[in-house]
Amino acid sequence: MVPLIGQLAPDFTASAVMPDNAINEKFSLHEYLAGSTGILFFWPLDFTFVCPTEIIAFDHRLQAFEEKGVKIVGVSVDSAYTHLAWKKTPTGEGGIGPVRFPVVSDLTKSISRSYGVLLNESVALRGTFLIDRKAVVRHMVVNDLPLGRNIDEAVRMVDALHFYEEHGEVCPAGWHRGESAIKASEDGIKSYLKTHSETL
Repeated sequence: MVPLIGQLAPDFTASAVMPDNAINEKFSLHEYLAGSTGILFFWPLDFTFVCPTEIIAFDHRLQAFEEKGVKIVGVSVDSAYTHLAWKKTPTGEGGIGPVRFPVVSDLTKSISRSYGVLLNESVALRGTFLIDRKAVVRHMVVNDLPLGRNIDEAVRMVDALHFYEEHGEVCPAGWHRGESAIKASEDGIKSYLKTHSETL
């Protein structure tokens, strides 16, 4: 896997099931983000086990993301029609229900490959990519198949990115919105550690 940090997020055009369940045959990532912060996440397969919990967790936090100006896009190697069937399956029956963000079909596996998350030319690992307003990848995390990701951590990373973009200060370990950050200088880190090192 080649880290994409600092690089332009690979664009793609593919079929996607939109929030209203319409299928957009020419969904473009860069066109959809259009200057917004974005989170692009991959899961292995529809109608599986860990995957619906993550997708539903993203949907439950969608308002929090939208309030921060963030657009969510999900991707797996399934067809758009399988995605649609999964959306139409109630959560109590193993479905994901009416999730409110685009769900992209990567049947050719080219999207998963371009993001470095394709496993054994088969399915995508649980990759999450934070993309800034200039379409540059600023954060990525990839989990193995059995390990569900933490969606609250994705929210936290959005806050950290936006804080840095607005204030120019860097965010220490475990930083949350409203907490002290660090001026990116020798004096800045000394000052921060004097008062915060014991609580890290």
